[in-house]
Amino acid sequence: MYRLFYWLVLQRLPAEGTHKVSFVLLRALVAMPGLGALVRWWYAPRDPALRVHAFGKELPGPLGLAAGFDKDAKGVESLLALGFGFVEVGTVTAEAQPGNPKPRLFRIPRDRALVNRMGFNNDGAAAAAQRLVRKRSGVVGVNIGKTKRVAEAEALADFTASAERLAPLADYLVVNVSSPNTPGLRDLQAVDKLRPLLAGVRAACDRGSPLRKIPLFVKIAPDLADEDIDAVADLALELGLDGIIATNTTISRAGLATPEANVTALGAGGLSGAPLKARSLVVLRRLRARVGTRVLLIAVGGIETADDAWQRIRAGATLIQGYTGFIYGGPAWPRRLQRELAAKVRAAGLATIEQAIGADLPA
Repeated sequence: MYRLFYWLVLQRLPAEGTHKVSFVLLRALVAMPGLGALVRWWYAPRDPALRVHAFGKELPGPLGLAAGFDKDAKGVESLLALGFGFVEVGTVTAEAQPGNPKPRLFRIPRDRALVNRMGFNNDGAAAAAQRLVRKRSGVVGVNIGKTKRVAEAEALADFTASAERLAPLADYLVVNVSSPNTPGLRDLQAVDKLRPLLAGVRAACDRGSPLRKIPLFVKIAPDLADEDIDAVADLALELGLDGIIATNTTISRAGLATPEANVTALGAGGLSGAPLKARSLVVLRRLRARVGTRVLLIAVGGIETADDAWQRIRAGATLIQGYTGFIYGGPAWPRRLQRELAAKVRAAGLATIEQAIGADLPA
């Protein structure tokens, strides 16, 4: 029903407006007494084969919602109710900012892709913190980025301000230096700049949450050269980071089935969805070969089906995230993907999905 509704109605409406309306309706639905409990019961992953350990917790399933959908932590409970094992909010910046001019979110349905140049539009770290204080259950990560008006020289202070405020309320924290939509942000992926930034954020997390160590991740771009991927992996080991998220959106437009003129007309921005699938898998495999099991890897980028998810897990990802697959797949997508994933676990003769992590890698 959702797919029919999408093709007949939703794809004809502006993408950002559709997202906002759908999100409001979802939150209202889950907030209804009785109805919210029914949604949680129906969509919740309960198969023990899907349980996985990460962030010092046991998650009911490996599929999470990537950052970008709930930028301001307004609907965490509603999204968890749809069956996601965890939700990552953000990207949150230290200061509130409106983001880039509209329109800034576009569908490419022929390629099952999106282009966005949102520009970290959000209400700021203080507002997100107020909402996260009210979180009742579930695993929630917070993705932080640089405020646009802040110069690169002041980036560390900007990131640490967010970290100190949000770390005590997060199950894990992600440093986002890989969005293509904030000028100069990707320059911070260079190791000489990334090292002091991550070290500073780690110290800020410890100051903000002295009694509990907050798992710290970095999210990288698929457009990094192989040697730069290796350098980030080595840095993660050097600094004792807890994990790496691979990957963010791409600035590439290679290999799209949609006519080039149509894609060019959409303008700049990060491309997500199916076209990112192959490169994100390459990056994941390269990271796993470099860090082994010493750093937890979260795979994101082009994950649409249980086959995609299974491939990432067997390539070394402990967890997977979706965003564009959720947009095109609808509210039943998390439940459907994880049910099919559980079937794959059993078909492989395994008791839990954790036994499949890295199974395709050389012994």
